[in-house]
Amino acid sequence: MAYGLLKGKRGIISGALDENSIAWKVALKAKEEGATFVLTNAPIAMRMGAINDLAKQCDAEIIPADATSLEDIENLFTKSTEILGGKIDFVLHSIGMSLNVRKGKSYGDLNYDWFQKGVDISALSLHKFLQVAEKLDAINDWGSVVALSYIAAQRTYSFYNDMAEAKAMLESIARSYGYRYGKAKNVRVNTISQSPTKTKAGSGIEGFDAFYDFAEKMSPLGNASADDCANYAITLFSDLTRFVTMQNLYHDGGYSSTGISEELVTMIQQQAQAQQ
Repeated sequence: MAYGLLKGKRGIISGALDENSIAWKVALKAKEEGATFVLTNAPIAMRMGAINDLAKQCDAEIIPADATSLEDIENLFTKSTEILGGKIDFVLHSIGMSLNVRKGKSYGDLNYDWFQKGVDISALSLHKFLQVAEKLDAINDWGSVVALSYIAAQRTYSFYNDMAEAKAMLESIARSYGYRYGKAKNVRVNTISQSPTKTKAGSGIEGFDAFYDFAEKMSPLGNASADDCANYAITLFSDLTRFVTMQNLYHDGGYSSTGISEELVTMIQQQAQAQQ
């Protein structure tokens, strides 16, 4: 059911790779709620994904952009305002990648060049988006920027490796630039800390399935799906959340506030009894 929450709003949605991507779901929801927008992703990711199909469904144009390149980002915002016929009202930053994770390097044996590349892609790219947008005055007053994060920015998960540092920096940038942009243009900047989600990126992490099941047992509401994350992002793009900014917002079924669930206690007790 659509509510017209984004009627007349223009946006940029990054990171849609396939139909399991959170960004893909956000695009479909944004279209349903009345928005017009452009899609963007790195050229290599576009060759791997099915973004052309999404563009057809959403009647959206695609602007390839390397999120580490200021020139590409400037082109992205300039062309977006031209295509959409005005300034931007919302931006989804759904960008993250760790070469160390992808290539199986342990946390005690990191390749630091890869580490720096991962931070550039996953965190500094948000600062670049915001800095370029501010300098070009490309986002309307009371616009909204949302970036996707994960609780590993606050807690240690061994499988998450150096992406934890990247997400911690991402959240810090959202706070720091959220203050600056809020003072300048009333633009709000937030991050969503999402449940483990069965996307292409998430499922590629070693041990992901086991942790997904663990989080499902820990969360009183269960893991939040990509579709539900998209719904939450839409509310943050809308005028209903005009005074929410500089926040890391947990969208995880209550996982972040649960010490241990009854379900896990029971499971541990049963395992202990089976070993006796």
